[in-house]
Amino acid sequence: MKIDLHIHTRTGSDGNLPIEEVFQEAKNRNIDLISITDHDSIDCQERAIVLARKHGMSYITGVELNVTFHYPTEDKTVSLDFLGYGYDIGNQELKSKIQLMKEHRERRARQILENLNVEFDKEGIERFTEEDLRKIEDSVDGVFGRPHIANYLEEKGIVKDKQEAFDKYLVKCDVPKYPLSLAEASKLIRNAGGVLVHAHPNDPHGTSLVSIKRDLDEQTKVMEKYMLQYIDGVECWHPRHDEKTTAHYIEFARKHNMLMTGGSDCHQKPLLMGTLDIPDWVAEQFRR
Repeated sequence: MKIDLHIHTRTGSDGNLPIEEVFQEAKNRNIDLISITDHDSIDCQERAIVLARKHGMSYITGVELNVTFHYPTEDKTVSLDFLGYGYDIGNQELKSKIQLMKEHRERRARQILENLNVEFDKEGIERFTEEDLRKIEDSVDGVFGRPHIANYLEEKGIVKDKQEAFDKYLVKCDVPKYPLSLAEASKLIRNAGGVLVHAHPNDPHGTSLVSIKRDLDEQTKVMEKYMLQYIDGVECWHPRHDEKTTAHYIEFARKHNMLMTGGSDCHQKPLLMGTLDIPDWVAEQFRR
């Protein structure tokens, strides 16, 4: 069977395709078990359940939460991602917190634009106005984030591509995300009947433990010391995990009797859905 438990949509966050097209593509690729894991958004989960049923797929509710993680050993605070699965979409506590995070994202985006204008003034570039903000907001179906601003910078010809947008402007002009702790994320998901999974822990290009430790053994020591009480699993299969990483995290998860998950982290740029070889027994964990 084909499994993909990490997919983003334009409907919910920063994917390139609306949810209907995501499911059609998943059907075309013969995906059997799927989860939509939009960033800090559960708005399209009800629709996802309906579409999965329509296309004859098994579905697990999903979300990707950004966590502000404090690493006490080095007195360092980093951004990490965690995947929530199997929660009740009607849980009011979870819905209320997600709404707060959405509102914070919108305020954050406005502050980032103000910071961009400071940089534009230095370079003699025309400042962004309320009209520019409106145009960016109009391009957002789901949750407002930096990728939407990057797209607009590229569209305006200020940068040649999204990578340059981040390298030249969006890293420098960033504003802190909503300060969700790992303990709070865990409580939210578990109280809603779900499980919390550490996303792409060794992703060299994303929010991951690489920002603390590059060595795999050191990464899992961090998890053992500071995370085990809060998480239920780890994402072992990911496009930016090599074979050594996957094997290491499978061994770690088995040692601690944890869930093992995997997914393409597909934002449809390019289309990666269903391209990872994830074993069938991953699905069995959720059935149990």
